[in-house]
Amino acid sequence: MSDMKKTTSDIEIPISIHPDDVTLPDNSPSLPGEFPYTRGVYPNMYRGRFWTMRQYTGFGTAVESNKRYKYLLEQGQTGLSIAFDLATQIGYDSDHPMAKGEVGRTGVAIDSLEDMETLFDGIPLDKVSTSMTINSTAVILLALYISAGKKQGVPQEKLMGTIQNDILKEFIARGTYIYPPSPSMRIITDIFDYAKENLPKFNTISISGYHIREAGSTAAQEVAFTLSNGIAYVKAAITAGLDVNEFAPRLSFFFASHSNLFEEVAKFRLARKFWANIMKDKFKATNPKALLLRFHTQTGGSTLTAQQPENNIIRTTMQALAAILGGTQSLHTNSFDEALGLPTEKSAEIALRTQQVLAYENGVADTADPLAGSYYMEFLSKELEVKIQKLLDEIEEKDGSVACIETGYFRDEIARSAYTYQKDIEKEDITVVGINKFQTTSPQIPDILKVDPNLEKEQVEKLTALKARRDNKIVQAQLKQLKEVAKGNKNIVPYVIEAVENYATVGEIANALRDVWGEYHEKHL
Repeated sequence: MSDMKKTTSDIEIPISIHPDDVTLPDNSPSLPGEFPYTRGVYPNMYRGRFWTMRQYTGFGTAVESNKRYKYLLEQGQTGLSIAFDLATQIGYDSDHPMAKGEVGRTGVAIDSLEDMETLFDGIPLDKVSTSMTINSTAVILLALYISAGKKQGVPQEKLMGTIQNDILKEFIARGTYIYPPSPSMRIITDIFDYAKENLPKFNTISISGYHIREAGSTAAQEVAFTLSNGIAYVKAAITAGLDVNEFAPRLSFFFASHSNLFEEVAKFRLARKFWANIMKDKFKATNPKALLLRFHTQTGGSTLTAQQPENNIIRTTMQALAAILGGTQSLHTNSFDEALGLPTEKSAEIALRTQQVLAYENGVADTADPLAGSYYMEFLSKELEVKIQKLLDEIEEKDGSVACIETGYFRDEIARSAYTYQKDIEKEDITVVGINKFQTTSPQIPDILKVDPNLEKEQVEKLTALKARRDNKIVQAQLKQLKEVAKGNKNIVPYVIEAVENYATVGEIANALRDVWGEYHEKHL
């Protein structure tokens, strides 16, 4: 084991730090809410209100997930975060051969407006903010959400929430893409344009570093690669004729919080600073709201261990603390059993209580940016800033995110970092309690949630019945119309809304667009 200490971004950590090592730059703000927002996007931060406590949940059918959402809301959760199953994420209905064995496994199965109505039955969509982790089929799920709100009597301008809608990180790190990059970006800018006029309270994208980090990147890579994707989205929107001052205030971000508490806090503070400067200098944004990097955080799923799973409660607590000290706008805390399966009701409650204890009992939310001015924090920030800037410059020299996806640059850099991290664990340069130190010989496996396999059959039967009783002539006519729109340059969102309101399914709409745009297949270099 090495005596040298370093962060995940390979920053060597001195035993102590002298004040002369951390001279603050001239543009450092004295207060939160001031450009470049290093200390927070709002002057009062959590003294105004706490971050949104938004647990990521979904499994089985809409009926089972609806029950879990209501339970969590009763326990004090303040926002919903929807996990969709793999078939929904990549545009297959539950009756498709590709969906066999996957229905309701990694999240809730949503095939149609009927499912979306059930998912939010008894949950007022003008009162609850909803985040949907959905990307290649984001336009379809957004349309379903708008239509479900309409069924409740809630106009779309009152809907609150976020769609992830971040296809570039799917090409980089996650893999649930359908269409090639060009039409995928067209969908995103169409959503920006539609939301500008119709969804004033909705965040139209959550530009995600979370999955980049979970795939093995360092903290510096997470920020640089994520902001690079953000630059690509802003460029695409401007090219499509949108005004940066109008659409940029509805952009949001999504980061991971891993186990090096101080590096994570520095990462969050720097992400705000970088984005504010990018928007001001590169894109000439003048609307102050267009400069703000508002972000959701999820604790590190890849840091959880199946061995001694109760240890994950402590890991999650420290990671949540980093997110709060870093100024997150909303937070999901992982359940301790997620290395073994989907969270049980009990483990999900513990994860929510973790946030509530941090909010109400420890004083960490009493003042904005409480670690500002710490010698160690400012030292880490200075070192991390250099690494992030170097990566951003390198990406720009390579012609930006889309080019770096096509050449495999992102994939290779993340793989290299993941390999280094794993080797450090094996050499015990990094300690993971219960893995390479303090192991137990008789591990205890807690009860885990098992999705009833009969739910897949029920979902397919319900879908079959829906297809039999709807007006299939109208559905086919609208799918045909959707294909024509996809071939041209009209905004696609209104046509998707019309289709889902007549109970066209997720798979049918995704397939109509597949017929026009084709599917993307990764090139193996």
